[in-house]
Amino acid sequence: MTKVEAIIQPTKLEAVKEVLSELGIDGLTISEVRGHGRQKGHTEMYRGHEYSVDLLPKIKIESVMNDNLVDAAVAAILQSAATGKIGDGKIFLTKVEEAIRIRNQERGVAAL
Repeated sequence: MTKVEAIIQPTKLEAVKEVLSELGIDGLTISEVRGHGRQKGHTEMYRGHEYSVDLLPKIKIESVMNDNLVDAAVAAILQSAATGKIGDGKIFLTKVEEAIRIRNQERGVAAL
């Protein structure tokens, strides 16, 4: 099993959810997060004053899936979340040793 974490632009959430659903990946955790990478934020004007916005809004999508779905999920996220501009986000992959469903104590892929 692998945990796929994707940090994406908020405007791309629906597109990513749709392509993952088409792959049969339904178990998602979605969080509104803030952060920055290389772009280090930007400056904005408000009532004539310039101020720095260094923590930009992002969406974090997390899903643990069977290893045979990981490559397709990553490709789907890359295709649906990319704009080609700085700040598109990142994908992180982490091996998961065990998953346990609390309700009935199922383990492994059956718990997903």
